[in-house]
Amino acid sequence: MPAPISPRRAALEGLSQIIGEGRMMSDVVSDDVWMALSPPERATAQRLMTETLRYLGRADHLLTPLLQRQPPLKVMNLLRMATVELMTGGAAHGVVNEAVKMAGATKKTAPMKGLVNAVLRKITAIDASDWDAAPDTRLPKWLRPRLAKAWTKSGVAVIERAHAVPPPVDLSVKSNPDHWAKTLDGAVLPTGSVRLTGRGQLSALPGFTEGDWWVQDAAAALPVHLLGDVTGLRALDICAAPGGKTMQLAAKGADVTALDISDKRMARLSENLDRTKLTAKIVVADALTYQDDPFDAILLDAPCSATGTIRRHPDLPYVKTQTGIQDLVTLQRALLGRTVQTLKPDGTLVYCTCSLLREEGEDQIKWFKSQFPDFETLPPRAAGLDPAWISPEGGVRLRPDYWPDLGGMDGFYMAVLRRKGETLPA
Repeated sequence: MPAPISPRRAALEGLSQIIGEGRMMSDVVSDDVWMALSPPERATAQRLMTETLRYLGRADHLLTPLLQRQPPLKVMNLLRMATVELMTGGAAHGVVNEAVKMAGATKKTAPMKGLVNAVLRKITAIDASDWDAAPDTRLPKWLRPRLAKAWTKSGVAVIERAHAVPPPVDLSVKSNPDHWAKTLDGAVLPTGSVRLTGRGQLSALPGFTEGDWWVQDAAAALPVHLLGDVTGLRALDICAAPGGKTMQLAAKGADVTALDISDKRMARLSENLDRTKLTAKIVVADALTYQDDPFDAILLDAPCSATGTIRRHPDLPYVKTQTGIQDLVTLQRALLGRTVQTLKPDGTLVYCTCSLLREEGEDQIKWFKSQFPDFETLPPRAAGLDPAWISPEGGVRLRPDYWPDLGGMDGFYMAVLRRKGETLPA
């Protein structure tokens, strides 16, 4: 085990790996260096990384006029991280001194101690209003044009502004959301999720140990609601881990089979079921070859680009590229085709992805209906569903800039599919 380093040093090393090497933050924080930190130190380091990535566009906007040319990546990331700290309330003396000390820690960066000191002292003189007015971090070049084509450049700018707002914590509760909102100092959202207004250690909150609730973004909770009353129905949750939707289905009274290809992720799902005292049949298998008796309801949360979760995972733009998107689209179509064979003739299928790309949402439903003309999209029905979210082909399109006064939501797409002529349960 390597010798412990400071949270700032760990964050700087992590930033350089994410931006320079395309590593995911979840991989970075699993390294031995991070394991040598105490839990509070790891939380601090991860917060520094997350906030720096979230506000990278603003930091670069302030730094660029102060630099004749951009320094090496590690020094630039040090300046970015310190700038974000300074502009979000960090103590100037401590932040600047620590940054200069970190610059002097290696032979490669020591010659730039003076630059770091001079630039950051100028940053301390910048007014907070200039920070607030600075441009938000732009979406990557491969993604921005695609979204601009769907929602215009101004629409993309609104999404980028939404990404600059730290996301709140949403909970799905087994029952009585009003009680839990009051108990946890939160608010009940129109769709029934509980949104917390404060931040803290979730495992220390009332109801966690008892398993009365679990963390799940309100957008991610909506697909299960679209299935309606699932009491007593055999339901298949495909790509189920880490289990938020499985727990929803079980809490609503369904006989759930949770299916996922990953042993590691399914171990986490099992732990979540144990904590919440909910039951489901756990199957580790490839959904493309899995066989069972037909199901009444199937929820397919298909593998996707995860571009709808950038506000929660600001490392994604540096990790994901357009390479592989077509492979994901092909896999999603294969999974959709497979579900037709696993669904009862009068069963209901909900397809969803946490993606902002039409290729992984609206276009997939158009393709599905062209290949399986005996299916149609059903009008989506759920508490709190805004009619403005319903897209022309009959699905539901959610974006990070929706619910701006409530704190936003993840980007998601979902659609309800059923064979034509089949009647819904009473």
